[in-house]
Amino acid sequence: MRPGRYERKLKKETNIKKFNFRSSFSGLLPLFVLAHLAHHLLTALPVPLLPFIRDDFALDYTQSALVISAFTLSYGISQLPAGRLADRLGPRMLITMGISGVALAGLLVGLSQDYIIMLVFLVLMGILGGGYHPAASPAISALVEPRNRGQALGVHMIGGSASYFLAPLMAAAIAAAWGWRSPFIALAIPGIGFGILFYVLLGRRLASNEAQRSAIASNEKTASAPDRLRRLVPFLTLSTFTQASIISIISFVPLFLVDQLGVSKEMAAASIALIYSSGFWAGILGGYLSDRLGRMPVVLVTCFAASPAIYLLNLVSPGWSIIALLITIGMVMYARAPVSEAYVIDQTSERNRSTILGIYYFSSMEGSGVLTPAIGYLVDRFGFHTAFTVTAIAVLVVTSACSVWLRNNRE
Repeated sequence: MRPGRYERKLKKETNIKKFNFRSSFSGLLPLFVLAHLAHHLLTALPVPLLPFIRDDFALDYTQSALVISAFTLSYGISQLPAGRLADRLGPRMLITMGISGVALAGLLVGLSQDYIIMLVFLVLMGILGGGYHPAASPAISALVEPRNRGQALGVHMIGGSASYFLAPLMAAAIAAAWGWRSPFIALAIPGIGFGILFYVLLGRRLASNEAQRSAIASNEKTASAPDRLRRLVPFLTLSTFTQASIISIISFVPLFLVDQLGVSKEMAAASIALIYSSGFWAGILGGYLSDRLGRMPVVLVTCFAASPAIYLLNLVSPGWSIIALLITIGMVMYARAPVSEAYVIDQTSERNRSTILGIYYFSSMEGSGVLTPAIGYLVDRFGFHTAFTVTAIAVLVVTSACSVWLRNNRE
């Protein structure tokens, strides 16, 4: 099969040979893990800092939700053109924009003194960050054999989860001392520097492999376009709705802990790290199981588990119950994510892989951007219990419907 345009572009720009899973740890995969960490270093700050921002600007729940949606909506929309730009500009440029560009916008967020201006810079952060995932995931998939794709994408998840684990801890400590703007400023400076360093290091690393240049040709067999479409539509609906619902609920966890459980703002901000601590192992486990058992069973199990996990927020109390539940929510989210990416890559040809991934990320982020203020409205009108219950039921209904849809489309 003739290599697709993205694969030929990747070969021309990066001179990457196909590594097996083990050898990739000594190759480029660790560099992508660090890039993923740097990409999310600033995007991980709005949720844990939301109680501080809410008090500073005297916001209600709906206005607080807009702080999260300003980023997620623009981040999601930018995934669509980014998928095509990945073929034209190559992964280095888009990933660098997703690191240094996001950090620069985060710096401007930290310097803003007005609510509306802050929202504008959060929108800018989303626009500049939209190209990272559509460029990085196909590039990583080209580094490893298809049978290890889920594991490799799970390893890549460690970088993002590390950001979402470390950023709340650092943000809570810095914000307690100098206010919520200080974490944005403090973390933006190294983020800008690493983005530039990544661009240089990646170029040098790949240039050193020129003697080992080999064609990246795919031997994968994909189904016909109608068959792929019949599978991808229900799958994307299932995975992205679950992801959007979980992200939207997570956005309210700090406010829920402060207002309902009486937790301090600093402790509530730091508690977000519990959710993302699961990313250090759940993504790898989910990817490993999907490589052995199949993508669909793993995704269905995690999506069905999301509904009770969300509902149980109504029953927790300060202490071990909330700690265990937050870790469980993170496990559900991270076990699903790399498997979904691997499934989309498996079902698409090289020439439109980044474009389809752009649609996948767009759906997740836009869904979150729409659901977050909707949940905020439910909280304002009916309270947290109703908001969590409605979301849990919605996830269960969509997952059940899509599972039947997928079963009917199974070969």
